[in-house]
Amino acid sequence: MSGRFEILKESGSYRNGRFLGERHSFLTPVFMPVGTRGSVRLFPHDLLDQIGFEVVLANTYHMMLRPGADVVAKLGGLHRFSGWPNAILTDSGGFQVMSLDANFDLDGVSFRSVYDGAKAYLTPENAVRMQELLGSDIAMVLDVCTMLPASTDQLKEALYLTISWAKRSKAAHNRSDQSLFGIVQGGTDATLRKISIEATCEIGFDGYAIGGLAVGEERSLTLETVQLCCDSLPQDAPRYLMGVGDPYSIVHAVELGVDMFDCVAPSRVARHGVGWTSNGKVSVKQARYVASEEPLDPNCECDTCVRYPMALLNHLFKVDPVTLGVLLTRHNLTFMKTLISWCRKAVEEGNFNDPKRFVETYYS
Repeated sequence: MSGRFEILKESGSYRNGRFLGERHSFLTPVFMPVGTRGSVRLFPHDLLDQIGFEVVLANTYHMMLRPGADVVAKLGGLHRFSGWPNAILTDSGGFQVMSLDANFDLDGVSFRSVYDGAKAYLTPENAVRMQELLGSDIAMVLDVCTMLPASTDQLKEALYLTISWAKRSKAAHNRSDQSLFGIVQGGTDATLRKISIEATCEIGFDGYAIGGLAVGEERSLTLETVQLCCDSLPQDAPRYLMGVGDPYSIVHAVELGVDMFDCVAPSRVARHGVGWTSNGKVSVKQARYVASEEPLDPNCECDTCVRYPMALLNHLFKVDPVTLGVLLTRHNLTFMKTLISWCRKAVEEGNFNDPKRFVETYYS
């Protein structure tokens, strides 16, 4: 086992904590920007560092295909390769292959590269090996993620394959300075989730991820499943809700006891001209902003809001969407960092009413 989790403050089911890895530590709850191919799109890592992020996520599936895990290892690992000085979590690739025409068997999953169509094969063992080569601080086991709705038989098949692969992943993991997290599956089926939790915890990991959510189910079912998982997962290990990053779900999931989040949404919606603000979602392309002197968010102190009027953002949407994407990504990630800080404060005060009212007003 590598890594230790400290609970700094508890109030009911929610808590503030600190994950102490062998090389890097970070406070929880935490939001991890997604740098799929080693960096967040349109946003260099020095700017992420300036905002105050402590962890980023990189994608094993993409990094193993381009430029290759061996190449990254020769260059000193992901930290050196990407210029990121803080903690890095790598996912295993299970979520990515879900969207491909992949073929699963007992040993692993075969698929074709999104880059050149070449055949590729992932097993629990080589998914771990790739992440050890990448040198992330936290690696994830290879799992089977199923789009919802799905039949009970489909969910069972994915669940038991994930459990089998989790055992093999742990047996294959040799890097002592890298933590390994297990992943709980089972869709929104309470019985299957409990089976998955019991089996995954019996194997034993440094942390536990709640996978297979926000993949087609209603949000109410997402949060019901999150609550079931948080009630059953170990108290002394971090709980990671994979791929869920909308403000509403984050606030409610923190209240239920989730510690870690990742999502591409803040940067993705930014590239489409949308800002997440203290006054709700704002689309900068609207005609009413053509000559607006107002900032994107009057309650935000990021450089985008301090320096640039809405008129410029509106103009850039039409003539320079790349620069606009940079400016809105900076704001949206600052917004997410502020939201997480607000959640930590709510834990300290033992009162989630203010952040809940905020997201329920603007982001429900």
